Amino acid sequence: MTTPLAKKLGRLIEATGPISIADYFSACLGDPEFGYYPTREPFGAGGDFTTAPEVSQLFGELIGVFLVAAWQAHQSPRKIRIIEVGPGRGTLMADALRVVGTLSPRMAACASAHLVETSERLAAIQQETLKDTSVKCHWHKALSGVPEGFTLLVCNELFDALPIRQFVNTDQGFRERLVTVGDAGALAFCDGPATIDTASLPPNARPGDIYEIAPQREAVIADIAARLKRGNGTAVIIDYGHLHGSFGDTLQAVRQHGFADVLEAPGECDLTSHVDFEALARAAAAEGVKVWPAMDQGDFLLDLGLLQRAGALGAGKSADIQEDIHSSVERLAGTGEGQMGNLFKVLCISGEDVAIAPFAMLPATNGRRS
Repeated sequence: MTTPLAKKLGRLIEATGPISIADYFSACLGDPEFGYYPTREPFGAGGDFTTAPEVSQLFGELIGVFLVAAWQAHQSPRKIRIIEVGPGRGTLMADALRVVGTLSPRMAACASAHLVETSERLAAIQQETLKDTSVKCHWHKALSGVPEGFTLLVCNELFDALPIRQFVNTDQGFRERLVTVGDAGALAFCDGPATIDTASLPPNARPGDIYEIAPQREAVIADIAARLKRGNGTAVIIDYGHLHGSFGDTLQAVRQHGFADVLEAPGECDLTSHVDFEALARAAAAEGVKVWPAMDQGDFLLDLGLLQRAGALGAGKSADIQEDIHSSVERLAGTGEGQMGNLFKVLCISGEDVAIAPFAMLPATNGRRS
């Protein structure tokens, strides 16, 4: 076994039998002794990956623009809870709140910020990042701890870190993919007895095809949608993934800004998979909220004024700074290899039928979605 967590999981498997991908996923990221997020610094150049807020302040600033526009679309309620679930190092919230304060001091004056964070280590970093903000910030272990009421909620790269289950098309039909201890003593995949209703799957499955489901992701967005239905407001969900469910193995491990073997070093790599935005939209719609079709991150940011804000940020600056800003714009909104523009999707849901920019340019659906 290669890591302390691998040894711990190996002992568990030998005692109780193979574990699901979902259980393996959860242990890799959240085990209190050896899990990735409790024990490592994942973000930035010195970590294993870089999220959009760490690429440039432009991202968080445009989220701030979106929040102000959404507040105005909801007729500017006098008490606002701005919530971020999975706030990383607090960078996005800091940049967004700065813009909220600049564009609408009245909104900032009646807002409170709420960061939902399970890691005490990350919460301490967030508190340092946000210590100078004019909006009062509060921390919670779960969304249920945030007081009810009108909500503007942001999730950036949250859902990809929630566990999935995988089913493999075998000679005996679809069987759940599990993690076991192989003959050589290393962790290995195997097929388990659990099956899936094939009527829910895309047609024309081939031998070896893998289908992923994510009940926990659907439960989280249903919880968010139910909150919006009760107290009104809007949520924006940003993550990498696909617009429609399909076959494919998207489970991956990331280490030092590159891909790693999923089973090789549990607890020392980030574990993730692509988000099925069709499934998220369906789960939200079931709660009766308004659901806008997901759009590419690049289009979302450009429609909010990415190029104009980048031009203002670079005005009068050195050529090197302007080039850095240009590179950040390309990373956030470009469509080439390693860029986020069309790999990342943005989903917007609201508790009432209001025109939320830039999604108001698209046809809307609601809870009666067929």
